[in-house]
Amino acid sequence: MTKKEKAKYIISELELLYPTTPIPLDHKDPYTLLIAVLLSAQCTDVRVNKITPALFELANNPYDMSKKNVDDIRAIIRPCGLSPKKSKAISELSMILVEKYNGSVPEDMVLLEELPGVGHKTASVVVSQAFGQPAFPVDTHIHRLLTRWGITSGKNVVQTERDAKKTFPEEIWNKLHLQIIFYGREYSPARNPKLLLDFITSEIGTKKALKEFK
Repeated sequence: MTKKEKAKYIISELELLYPTTPIPLDHKDPYTLLIAVLLSAQCTDVRVNKITPALFELANNPYDMSKKNVDDIRAIIRPCGLSPKKSKAISELSMILVEKYNGSVPEDMVLLEELPGVGHKTASVVVSQAFGQPAFPVDTHIHRLLTRWGITSGKNVVQTERDAKKTFPEEIWNKLHLQIIFYGREYSPARNPKLLLDFITSEIGTKKALKEFK
């Protein structure tokens, strides 16, 4: 299969499996999405969704959050891991949003990446899911699967994102990246993957990927 044929197959199969793509992280606006994505670093979406109700009860907007004690934030988010770093980032970015952006989350990738605790992937998720801008956030599922499927060499997530954007139509980036995540979680987990279950890899996987299942 050529890369173009692989892309067509991937799009077709994932659309059949996941015609709708609800955002996995519970939120009500760009700010609460930003905080949820920040918390999801090295933490599962399920755990984040268990923690954010208490956090957003404490404060669900930058004005209120910026006034909260960092230790109070940290106490709530501790189960997510990296709580000292994340609580400090939540407090600081909330202050910046109030002081510099009138309490609004900027829609620009560059401005988002300037905020404490906000990396490229987090900014990509926010602009795509909160503001509808085309982006292709690459998480571990996407990096692993696009490597197995021969869409990228998988040297690093930067290259994976670049290759994904070259391979797939821009108008489906926002939906497709979620579809790949859903597929990875359901059919091709990182631990103990089964080739019979992961039918896309079975069909179009690279020789190296197929050997990983033996």
